[in-house]
Amino acid sequence: MNGVGLIGALVIGALAGWIAERAMNRRHGLLTNLAVGLVGSLIGGFLANALGFAWGGWIASLVVSTAGAIVLLFLLGLARRA
Repeated sequence: MNGVGLIGALVIGALAGWIAERAMNRRHGLLTNLAVGLVGSLIGGFLANALGFAWGGWIASLVVSTAGAIVLLFLLGLARRA
């Protein structure tokens, strides 16, 4: 999350976690959404860089973080089934 600052990263992380939980039909609390969103931003950033996508700013960071959070929830769902 380039250029958004600490407070911006927390807001984007919470929003990304909330959007991901809705997309994956899960129900979590605020702190879980924040954790999922922040870890998802790391995953999304890694994947975006690996695929050659460049991003910056609030909206692009939210999209990348949400995509990473969805991937994280998907992988956690697979791990729980196994």
